[in-house]
This record gives sequence, structure tokens and C-alpha cells, in this order.
Amino acid sequence: MLFRKIRDHFEEIAGALILAVMVSVTFVNVVTRYLIIYPLAWTEEITVSMFVWIVLLGTSIAFRKNAHLAMTFIYDFMPVPLKKVSFVIANAMCIVFFALLIWLGSVQVWDEIELSVTSEALAIPTAVYSAGVPVFSALIIARILQSCRDTMRNNSY
Repeated sequence: MLFRKIRDHFEEIAGALILAVMVSVTFVNVVTRYLIIYPLAWTEEITVSMFVWIVLLGTSIAFRKNAHLAMTFIYDFMPVPLKKVSFVIANAMCIVFFALLIWLGSVQVWDEIELSVTSEALAIPTAVYSAGVPVFSALIIARILQSCRDTMRNNSY
């Protein structure tokens, strides 16, 4: 039961944790900037990297709930068989896009590992930050497939 709840709401849990870290780090930076008059350079590095992760998690939530942006003016007037074809094509295109993002993100991570690239402020391997792109893109593909399965089972095109 608990595993199922975590699986079904992984994005919300991870997003809340990432957002808590982002808010805390940014708050610490604001306090140090105005009280000590010395901003912490590393806070921007963490916040920007985590922002990318949180955007990808939000994208995954949108696909899971079938609440992503869509232009449906023409689609709404289509007959059901044509809606089904359009639905399959649109989702296939999304899967191809995120598969490409997995590939390119993995190439970037691999290059960063091979070149031993580290971040400027914290000297953390940048592959740690970049790994979120292929990992969360894979999660998005899984959510697209789940949404497609549910839509096709219910015939709710």
C-alpha cells in the first residue's frame, strides 16, 4: 500500500523535497547577503540545477494526469477513429522527443564523467546535476505510456 502510494505520487514527493532544498538554500543566501553582505556563490549553482529537475518532474505529473498543454480545437471536432490515430501519433512523438532527451542527456553525462568536469562553486562533478535529465525523461516516458494505457482502456480520446 505504501509502495503503491509512493509510486503513484513519486513526482510530488521528490518535487516537494527538491523545492524545500531550493527554498532553504535561497533563504540562506538572502540572509547572508543582507546580514553579512557576502552572498554565497554556490547557492545559485544548486538552485538552477534543481530547477531543471523540478521542471521535468512537473512535466511528468502533467503527462500522468493528462493535463499537459494541448491544442485541441481541431482535435475536438474529429470523429473518434481519427481522434484515436491523432492521439497515438501525438504520444508517439512525445515518446520520441523524450527518448532523444534521454540519449542526449546520457551523452552529456558520459562526457562530463570522462572529462572529470566539476562545478565551479562546489567542485561537485557536474554529471550529478546533469543525470536528472535522462533519469526524469525516462520517468516522463513511463508516465506517457501509463496515460496512453488508461486513455485507450477507457476509450476517452
